Amino acid sequence: MDRVGQPSERAHREVSEPQIPQALTELLEEFSFLDRNERIDFLIEYADQFENVPENIALRPYPEERRVKRCESQAYVWAEDNDNGTQKYYFAVENPQGISAKSFCAILDNTISDATLEEVLEISGDLVFDIYGREISMGKGEGLLGILTSVQAFARQASKQHQS
Repeated sequence: MDRVGQPSERAHREVSEPQIPQALTELLEEFSFLDRNERIDFLIEYADQFENVPENIALRPYPEERRVKRCESQAYVWAEDNDNGTQKYYFAVENPQGISAKSFCAILDNTISDATLEEVLEISGDLVFDIYGREISMGKGEGLLGILTSVQAFARQASKQHQS
């Protein structure tokens, strides 16, 4: 209500929740039921599923402009435009001990590749904490956030190209 007792303009507008990819929503729901040890086991399983960028997309040595800033595991990100306006994301993680980076890349590949660009851009940086928990180290958290930021930069660039 506004000051004169009338419904405010805001009350007339439909408030919409940000829409993130459905597969990611389902994964986050699954994570919400896991205790810390189950979460760790689940993340290790995802790291084991990680597939390095195929050679038809990129060859070593990977170009520096694809390297994720702030990521200690030396992660790299690529995006390939699909005919339907979505993108397929590819990742490389050079540090063989980079289990968190590998698991995050595998999760992103499984849940946001082929999602709409708008859905990819709606993903909050809190995703890192939603998956890894608030106890994640600052350095690791920054690196994982850098991976998400790199993916979203590709989505933002493609979205701008589609608008022009």
